[in-house]
Amino acid sequence: MLKPVLFHPAADAEANAAWQWYQERSETASSRFFSELAVAIENIQTHPLRYPLYPGVLDYEVRYRSLKRFPYAVVFEILNDRIHVLAVAHVRRRPAYWQERGGRG
Repeated sequence: MLKPVLFHPAADAEANAAWQWYQERSETASSRFFSELAVAIENIQTHPLRYPLYPGVLDYEVRYRSLKRFPYAVVFEILNDRIHVLAVAHVRRRPAYWQERGGRG
């Protein structure tokens, strides 16, 4: 049985902010971003262990799935009852800023 995927409120805000940024520039780009993010979430839910551990996180296991056409990664932890998305992080900004959001499993 697949675990539900739940977003940390800040991760949800990040995804919405990224979508809005693309929307202001191109409706096509924002649509592609949303579609690619949805595919990433589906892939994570189906095969969460397929994705690599986030480097440098020592207190708990965090994995990530990069988006293919956009400079973002979905950062998540696998808990007993759910998959917890910690961040929809821009890969070229402040690495691991989201660490305080996880490790609550």
